[in-house]
Amino acid sequence: MRSKLPRHSGVLLHISSLPTPFGIGDLGTEAYAFADKLASSGFDHWQILPLGPTGYGNSPYASRSTFAGNELFIDVRTLVQSGLLADADIASPPPFPTDRVDYDAVLAWKLPLVKRAALRFLEQTDHTDTTYGFRLFCDSERYWLDDYALFMTLYEHYQDARWFSHWQPDHGHRTHAQGSAYVAAHAQEVEVWKVMQFFFHQQWLDFRRHVNHLGIKLIGDLPIFVAADSVDTWSNLELFKTDAEGNFAAQSGVPPDFFSATGQLWGNPVYDWNACARTGYRWWIQRISRALHYTDILRIDHFRGFDAYWEVPAGQTTAEHGTWIQAPGQDFFATLRRVLGEVPIIAEDLGVMTPAVELLRDTNGFPGMKICQFGFSLDPLGDLDSHDEFLPHNYGYGCVAYTGTHDNDTTLGWFKSIDPQLQSETCRYLHCQPSEIVVSMIRAVIASHAQYVVIPVQDIFNLDSKARMNTPSTCGPENWIWRLTDTQFRLFPSEELHVLLKTYGRIPPVVLPVHV
Repeated sequence: MRSKLPRHSGVLLHISSLPTPFGIGDLGTEAYAFADKLASSGFDHWQILPLGPTGYGNSPYASRSTFAGNELFIDVRTLVQSGLLADADIASPPPFPTDRVDYDAVLAWKLPLVKRAALRFLEQTDHTDTTYGFRLFCDSERYWLDDYALFMTLYEHYQDARWFSHWQPDHGHRTHAQGSAYVAAHAQEVEVWKVMQFFFHQQWLDFRRHVNHLGIKLIGDLPIFVAADSVDTWSNLELFKTDAEGNFAAQSGVPPDFFSATGQLWGNPVYDWNACARTGYRWWIQRISRALHYTDILRIDHFRGFDAYWEVPAGQTTAEHGTWIQAPGQDFFATLRRVLGEVPIIAEDLGVMTPAVELLRDTNGFPGMKICQFGFSLDPLGDLDSHDEFLPHNYGYGCVAYTGTHDNDTTLGWFKSIDPQLQSETCRYLHCQPSEIVVSMIRAVIASHAQYVVIPVQDIFNLDSKARMNTPSTCGPENWIWRLTDTQFRLFPSEELHVLLKTYGRIPPVVLPVHV
């Protein structure tokens, strides 16, 4: 009998998109309930976006810290149960929108509450297990936590102004800031930020235990670059390319292509890989190790940047005048493996891939990504290209297949946006009527040979473009704000999904005992 290769399935939903009474998804009741819904449906994976505290534009891919957790994800109900907040503190939240996140309103209401709980925590003078656990947490996470807490205290002092352009020279230099009188004068504020990270840490680990107990693995997300306006650059400036005055010397992006005549200028500072290598990639290894402390598998965004990345000199306003710079991907992943062992990584390998990038991915055993929406395009004769690698019948086993991702329109929104001839060819391929396009694409992806399948929750509910999570290369107010409503949450179609996953072998069969 031939051995059967395991087949897995998951749902893409970020924590912020969960419904709660408090304006943003968090680690409370709804997160646990959604995990239960996934388990009853037969899914064994839950993919999320980066967990860090977001800055300008609210993008989880431009976090204040690659190590810290988003304080807005802390469940205030748990803080009430712990006696750190009173019932009255959370009894009357503002009338937040139910289908989107109003980040300004949430921040203004929730962060002061969590800080109040942190202050009460610090006022505890007994030697409870929780207090002892906090000290252990501070000791074990000191390599990033001290810098983060000081950085965020300074950030509030400067009212969110960028550290590299608006802070006083002493504060803009990490070593000087650590030794300044400011630290002593604001010691309690610094401690409050540490306590909030402890709250997140405790709640996340409790949540992960519940999810794993259900047989579900969490897929995390790690952007290859970090934000210029972050503690990561402020506290590790030597790992980035700078000029003689300590200013960022270059920025990341992608070159001009069919989609953009001037390319994409992302603005993230680029790494000095020689400096990273001299440390044995210590910061990188710490970063990935911590990410895997919170999730089971790690999707690395813009994986090709580990082979070569597009470097644009500072001061350029477009990505046209850049250069491909080699990165030490093979050496880095070999070092990572020596230190951490085999690391479960998904390579985001979308866009134009070179043989060198594919070799880096394949020799390290990382599955790549296939996006079904990408497979539908017409050749010069007006026919669908049946050999397109993104069409489900062409998927190999070693990949993760999606209908779309957080960066794509929803499948319904995408279908409505394409021209009628392509709509007709898409329906012909999926053997369906236009009204059935989303469920038919989901079925085709689930039926494919891909080892992993991940479906955005927006497609499960057949939602249109209003539910799109992000439009790349934009920083508009509609990005990153979408949330499930309470009604949608209650109507999650577990039974229908279970039948679909079982039909195509993505739920392991029940093995009955053999009686002799």
